Amino acid sequence: MEENESIKDISKYDGKKAIIKGWLYNKRSSGNIVFLLVRDGTGMLQCVVSKNNVDKNVFESAQKVTQESSLIVTGNVRKEERAIGGYELFINDIKILQIVSDYPITPKSHGVGFLMKNRHLWLRSKKQHAILKIRAEVIKACREYLDKNGFINIDTPILTPAACEGTSTLFETKYFDQMAYLSQSGQLYNEATIMSFGKVYCYGPTFRAEKSKTRRHLMEFWMIEPEMAYFDWKDNIEIQEEFVTYIVQAVLKNRRSELEILERNLGKLEIIKPPFPEISYDEALEILKKEGKDINWGDDFGAGEETIISKSFDKPVFIHHYPMKCKAFYMKPDPERPDVSLSNDLIAPEGYGEIIGGGQRIDNLELLEEKIKEHNLPRDAFKWYLDLRKYGTVPHSGFGLGIERTVAWICKLKHIRETIPFPRLLYKIYP
Repeated sequence: MEENESIKDISKYDGKKAIIKGWLYNKRSSGNIVFLLVRDGTGMLQCVVSKNNVDKNVFESAQKVTQESSLIVTGNVRKEERAIGGYELFINDIKILQIVSDYPITPKSHGVGFLMKNRHLWLRSKKQHAILKIRAEVIKACREYLDKNGFINIDTPILTPAACEGTSTLFETKYFDQMAYLSQSGQLYNEATIMSFGKVYCYGPTFRAEKSKTRRHLMEFWMIEPEMAYFDWKDNIEIQEEFVTYIVQAVLKNRRSELEILERNLGKLEIIKPPFPEISYDEALEILKKEGKDINWGDDFGAGEETIISKSFDKPVFIHHYPMKCKAFYMKPDPERPDVSLSNDLIAPEGYGEIIGGGQRIDNLELLEEKIKEHNLPRDAFKWYLDLRKYGTVPHSGFGLGIERTVAWICKLKHIRETIPFPRLLYKIYP
């Protein structure tokens, strides 16, 4: 099978013939010349059609082709510094596969509601294309870092008989003659797999039935969750710092042109290197009080509080030792201060809030039994989880990084809905 020539590799064809299969992104004409901006999924290329240098039918095709029509263009590649990508294609033939009429998303401005309804088409726009390429790079970097550092990818179930943190924010489904839930995390299962593999991670969709309508919330999002045997909460924080640094630097290295399309301030990302600042929950509370926020000790921080805290730092900031009462049942209490947990959140700068939640897990059977009872969770559903503390228990830690929030921060987007191809929002599930 003949390999398609792609726009991203157009420099290889300088002075040679190339065939590009794609779609018309935009068009302009100037007298006897038509300029076609063609995209093929790998990039965009300015194609020039001169009336004096092509057959009449080729020039007529260039004149009639419309936005998003599919076409195959053939021509000679020439270097042109002023063109997108630094090259032009001087066309000698055009084959139109389909002429598109009434394409709904025109170069004019459209409302967000209209664009979301046409999300399947909006994905073709330059900025949405750039965002999703950056998303792919983030995911690739996550896996690269973990694979290089001895983690084993272990898949965890989507359908679960119990919830990590109670069932109030979970989607229920019928599983034959019993109830099941769409997973909100693979963590509990990976606490089992670390006892076999040492260091593991899972990556997949997670679901939260939270009736939240904010710029940071989705009902379905993707999370990567490393879990590690014989790691305490301090080791855990060190891994998170290296992990996030690796991701940001990979995007800067491999997706700089996409960041430029989004007009991202690259300087804000170039400084994302260790060490990251660390503050305790109590110190965070003091920052909020100085800013006039009256938060009771033991309350979790919301988006507003996280934004205020992030403004004090130009790098992601760790907030650690949250009160036990605002963390999940499995979080290990600090032996020196049992009312706080050996947990942390990582708050992204520039007001993007929590991108990581993690901590050290309870490794004592009696204490875990007590916490399950305290949280009114069904013991039978967690029998297997309790077994992990009966048969070879060890200190262990882990965390989860939300892909969409991380992409939103790196791209500096106003809303999380643009970070995933087909977002699931409150009461919105089309398309």
